[in-house]
Amino acid sequence: MERILPAAAAIICIGAVVVWIRAAIPRRTVANRLSAEQIDPDLWRLAQGEYRRDAHSAIFAAVAGVVLIVIASVQTPGVLAYSSVLLALPSVYTLLRRQELSDLARIASGRAEVEQRAREVLTQEELAPLQWAARLAPPVLPDLEGFEIGRAYQPGSGAMAGDFYDVFKVDNHRVAAVIGDVTGHGIEPSITALQAKYLLRAFLLQFRDPGQALEELNSQMSELEHGEEFISLCVLVFDSDAETLRYASAGHPAAFVWHAREVRPLGATGPLLMLDPRGSYHSRELAWDPDDVAVLYTDGLAEARRGDALFGEDGVASMIRRDPTASPDVLTKTLVEAARDFADGRIDDDLSVLVLRRS
Repeated sequence: MERILPAAAAIICIGAVVVWIRAAIPRRTVANRLSAEQIDPDLWRLAQGEYRRDAHSAIFAAVAGVVLIVIASVQTPGVLAYSSVLLALPSVYTLLRRQELSDLARIASGRAEVEQRAREVLTQEELAPLQWAARLAPPVLPDLEGFEIGRAYQPGSGAMAGDFYDVFKVDNHRVAAVIGDVTGHGIEPSITALQAKYLLRAFLLQFRDPGQALEELNSQMSELEHGEEFISLCVLVFDSDAETLRYASAGHPAAFVWHAREVRPLGATGPLLMLDPRGSYHSRELAWDPDDVAVLYTDGLAEARRGDALFGEDGVASMIRRDPTASPDVLTKTLVEAARDFADGRIDDDLSVLVLRRS
């Protein structure tokens, strides 16, 4: 009996080692994944701590088993042999709880995965508006020969806005610049803005006249169900061969052109889009000389408010006259800062500015 009892106790300890190792493996897997993805340091520390606890329990049971094997294999006094069986008591408890330990390890692993997926979903929800805004108002514009371009974009509340702008080549000698604003805030105006932006791209490639492109855009957008949404929009088409600027505006705040040492407003040439499905839009043409500047913006700039007073189109024109030779980036920043200073604080409405200079 002096040998049988320690040997039996050693077998129990070996069984406990197996149980603890099986519990530790999924915890280790979770800890390694969290460490590699670096999603949540606290969640990783928790998983790592649970893994170490199970690993230490396995080591303790293994040491106890080795000691019991040694006691069983050599001649030892009876009292020592019988008392050594006490080393197996924790392992007996482990074997009795083996199913519970296995279930807890599986639950912990599943919970960690659920929490990780929840964090991934939250991260995607946080990034989605920013990615959407980048489609409407890209932070980087194309490098177009013969143009210097500056831009600014500031959503009024949240990242979802109805403002949008676009600059792209229509053909080898024509470049289009577009800025627009959909009424309202949130996801629906942003969807409408994205639809209008890319439909207008297609129509400007199809029609040489921007007024005709706006008529087609108005017709198509008016067929969609958008409730009380309307779009103000200004489009400029620069022709480097003819050295002209041809523009059309759908109820948009007046853009400005610095030409022949004068600031000239480019007023509306038709109603708001989606106001009248049969609305008429026409174009106007100006000369476009070297060093001329075009400034487009949405109403968030002109409607910066101090009490009942507005920054207004006069404020925009005044800032352009102050230094029309400034680089587009500097002029853009100057306009936004002037509107903020006038408003004496944050501007609540969406605000976009696009400045182009012929180089």
